[in-house]
Amino acid sequence: MSEFVDMFSGSDPESVATSVRLLLLLTVLSLAPGILILMTSFTRILIVLSFVRTSLATQQMPPNQVLIGIALFLTFFIMAPTFQEVNEEALTPLFNEDITLDEAYDEASVPMKEFMAKHTRQKDLELFIGYSEMEEPETVEDIPLTTLVPAFAISELKTAFQMGFMIFVPFLVIDMAVASVLMSMGMMMLPPVMISLPFKILLFVLVDGWYLISKSLLEGF
Repeated sequence: MSEFVDMFSGSDPESVATSVRLLLLLTVLSLAPGILILMTSFTRILIVLSFVRTSLATQQMPPNQVLIGIALFLTFFIMAPTFQEVNEEALTPLFNEDITLDEAYDEASVPMKEFMAKHTRQKDLELFIGYSEMEEPETVEDIPLTTLVPAFAISELKTAFQMGFMIFVPFLVIDMAVASVLMSMGMMMLPPVMISLPFKILLFVLVDGWYLISKSLLEGF
């Protein structure tokens, strides 16, 4: 621990720069889960994929690890331009010692704010701005992250649930049709889900469901 503290007490500028980079790396790693979940497209993608599995009634197929992996890589694909801008505007100048650490934080927050503001409903943003009793911001850069992040999060939740509802509808129709047929045949002890499951999987495969879901998610951003 003392060696770690000594890195910041040295007078060598190169040692101080290395220490700042290490501190920045540790900070980013500690905040990475929160940034990934609440400031990117990850939440919407994962919820929609979970709705797909629930509507198919396939229990744990695909497994959670597969859904999270797909959501993670789709998030990296969607957020690539934003992350690239953060790297060019904040990280690279910081590592080249062209800007300070505080300036790097400000520069890195701008692309993230622009992405979140683009996908945040005005109603949700006004809720948190009004509750904090702050003046109405003139630009996206003037919106603090403490206000924009929760507004973006609840906007993403609503959008994800809207998409989930649209996914549920056709599979619900199949369940109702199968249940009606079974009741008309007097087979009330046979679970409708057991009979409807193959038909739902067949429908999902025939319409190329994973392609349509991925396309809808990508076009949504």
